[in-house]
Amino acid sequence: MNVQPSEIRKGRKFDQVLDGARKVFMADGFEGASVDTIAKAAGVSKATLYSYFPDKRMLFIEVARRECGRQAQAAEATIDRSQPPAHVLRQAATHVVGFLLSDFGQRVFRISVAESDRFPELGRAFYESGPLVVRETLSSYLRQAMARGEVHVDDPEFAAEQFGELCKARLFTRMVFGVQTRFTKDEIAQVIDGAVDTFLARYGT
Repeated sequence: MNVQPSEIRKGRKFDQVLDGARKVFMADGFEGASVDTIAKAAGVSKATLYSYFPDKRMLFIEVARRECGRQAQAAEATIDRSQPPAHVLRQAATHVVGFLLSDFGQRVFRISVAESDRFPELGRAFYESGPLVVRETLSSYLRQAMARGEVHVDDPEFAAEQFGELCKARLFTRMVFGVQTRFTKDEIAQVIDGAVDTFLARYGT
């Protein structure tokens, strides 16, 4: 059944269902997560769960969207757009790298990729609630910095995506292939500093 987002229904136990689903999806993956297990973890009946989410895919999408939204709001709240690019970019890189290396970030990425062939809406939802939010937030800041003469960027959206990729250097590929799943503070700092310095070397004024 292909359920559209508009078919999600909210009720008194909506957040409770999402909290339970998050635990199960992170532990068992999308395919391994059963509705029975999710309902038990959430402390609700299957009937209650289905009354909110007629489709397990939509439940996972909502879990991913809510968590990514929390991360985006936290990043937005700490970034002072009046500050110079070096300061703002370092804050942004810290949030991006932190999310990439978090247990949730790693697991939701793997689930989305693993299921993207059969259910492309899963990968699309992760992209729209994660990488796309980063691109839009950063490109908006870059336009403000351009207006102040602090950077010179022809395509803010493309530049924002480039910065996001710089934040993955050395970390992301190793993490995805299981070569390394934990990184030291010095390793993380090197990636963040490198991303900021490389970006400003290209776009700084």
